Amino acid sequence: MDFSVARLSRSLVSPSEPTPSGVLDLSVIDRLPVLRCNARTLHIFRHGPKAAEVLRKALSKALVPYYPLAGRLNVSAENQIQITCSGEGIWFVEASANCMLEAVNFFDDTAVIPYDKLLPDPPQESNPLVQMQITQFECGGFVVGLIFSHSICDGLGAAQFLNAVGEMAKGVEQLSINPVWCRDFLPPPPLQFHANSMPADMPPVPPILDYQLEHANIDISPDQINDLKQKFRELTGKNCSSFEIVAASLWSHRARAINQKDDTDMTLVFFANCRHLLNPPLPVGFYGNCFFPVTITVSNQTLTKASNAEIVKLIQEAKAGLPNEFGKWVKGELMKDPFAPPLVYTTMFISEWGRLGFNQVDYGWGHPVHIVPIQGSSLIPVAIVGSVPCTRRGVRLMTWCVEKAHLQPFVKQMTSLI
Repeated sequence: MDFSVARLSRSLVSPSEPTPSGVLDLSVIDRLPVLRCNARTLHIFRHGPKAAEVLRKALSKALVPYYPLAGRLNVSAENQIQITCSGEGIWFVEASANCMLEAVNFFDDTAVIPYDKLLPDPPQESNPLVQMQITQFECGGFVVGLIFSHSICDGLGAAQFLNAVGEMAKGVEQLSINPVWCRDFLPPPPLQFHANSMPADMPPVPPILDYQLEHANIDISPDQINDLKQKFRELTGKNCSSFEIVAASLWSHRARAINQKDDTDMTLVFFANCRHLLNPPLPVGFYGNCFFPVTITVSNQTLTKASNAEIVKLIQEAKAGLPNEFGKWVKGELMKDPFAPPLVYTTMFISEWGRLGFNQVDYGWGHPVHIVPIQGSSLIPVAIVGSVPCTRRGVRLMTWCVEKAHLQPFVKQMTSLI
């Protein structure tokens, strides 16, 4: 994709008013080593003249109620990561591109996006929790390149913050959702599986694997989804969600494409919001991490021979068991760390982005036409269930889940949705 981006300015954006100082503890889930990473996304907007100027002011205002995001991670005497509320601010880069968004088809083809041009280059002397680049295009549209520390927010929390920035950009005096810290919602479980014994500045050791995952976008129409749902109703007399039907299709068709031995364990992992499972439930406005992995493991023979309806039933049964599994983890009664599934080719991770709230963000010029997640690892098979870009309807699967030898069979299996 041949176009150039010029970075015009780089600075820290601090809260527009004085904010509390001090140190805040993170929750048990925030402190998990697996979350010591950054989530990277691109948010494409069709229109927004002088977007950088508007968003800089809105960010500064939003950082008053969301002041912890303007701080920095530190390590406590007990070797736990915390937030120092320093008010230093978030890293903000203003840039311009030499073409129109139409010329790059609003970055519909995520396989060839030059991410390095659209994401902010990091500051040299600090490590902000949030980094943002606003790239203005000649058509008046813009792209928000976002880097967000996963230790302080999950997807729901990050989207909540961006929606608050949008409200500030539109001149709202009072946010529709006030942020709530509430990171003491869980006591440390008796069994931590050494999850918090790793030095806070040391990321988990990556697995040593010998494959490279390829990217593929797969669009699934509403008619295809509704047809699969109808078949499930006819066979079971029950309903299922779009996510369940898509996840079942993805898992089984990928298994057929990668062609493992019959007795090989095949694992599906997806992450469920657990805010409502606590007693009392977390308050509206909580923006930290509160999710739990739902894990299903069956033999390859079972998976490849099962009907789509049978696999949906496996997913529904696993979801129904979530409250019990989450409760056991809270009490330290699980014998294995649920946040450490086997990182191998036969483990498939799938994440639903349609309900996080990113698609509802509006800085004054309308919702984004496209949200692009950026691959976090070339060794962890993953698929993200998102929305089809622009005005089309349906589901887009953004996948990094098969190596090159299996790419064509996988795409053929998925596009047929037999």
